[in-house]
Amino acid sequence: MNIGISTFPTDYSVDIAVLAKRAEEIGFESLWVPEHPILPVNASSPWPGSADGVIPKVYADIVDPFVALGRASAVTSTMKLGTGICLVPERNPLLLAKEVATLDMYSGGRFLFGIGAGWHKEETEIMGGDFPHRWTQTKESVLAMKSLWTEVESEYHGNYYDFPPVYSFPRPTQRPHPPVYLGGMARNVFKRVVEWGDGWMPNRVTPDDISAGRQKLNELASEAGRDPESINISVFGQPADCDLVSALFEAGADRVMIRVETAEQDATFAQLDQIAEEVLS
Repeated sequence: MNIGISTFPTDYSVDIAVLAKRAEEIGFESLWVPEHPILPVNASSPWPGSADGVIPKVYADIVDPFVALGRASAVTSTMKLGTGICLVPERNPLLLAKEVATLDMYSGGRFLFGIGAGWHKEETEIMGGDFPHRWTQTKESVLAMKSLWTEVESEYHGNYYDFPPVYSFPRPTQRPHPPVYLGGMARNVFKRVVEWGDGWMPNRVTPDDISAGRQKLNELASEAGRDPESINISVFGQPADCDLVSALFEAGADRVMIRVETAEQDATFAQLDQIAEEVLS
């Protein structure tokens, strides 16, 4: 079973390199970090993770995911390294494609590209995204990056991104490119995954949700002439509950990521050991 960990690395938590090295030694398959470049002081967007919509303060104190994963890659050799998730509409695809390719190259092909379109309207707009049409913008960005990753002279012409033939190196180690996993439970997420993604990465879901999602993905993939086995389901941010993890795998998940609350080093290591005893044994 592929069991990874997800965490919110901050400027006061345990060093991500230390955490990654320890997690790999224990036997975790992957490490996932989030992205929020800024958090607006005045905003009305509710946080979807709670009934009251209050945004946890940790969202304002997150390090850059690519710098963090680059640091983690230097002290690990087998662990997969993923964004959970990268806010694609808030980044320029020409720069993002190079960051992804560089991390994949230096890690020896271990990067997993978990992406999302964002839920925070004000943040998205400050960073240059079109919030009402953020998934359309995200699709264009991903298609542009696929061109940059796979063609020597790559170009893209869309509504949001438009560039003439350019050279963009390095190439990712993974061919044709690192897998693109779409996060969330948006109404059209399964159609998007089948059309231009490589997997589904939901959060706050039940085993029944995963079973239904797997069935829908299989149906849409078959209709599109795509091998259903080519589509990955990675369930994000779950508690260390052995029965739940087993149920998620039985429902069709390929990977489950367990939440780790970062703190000072000894407390984080103790937490990792406890999680490993619960779900890896």
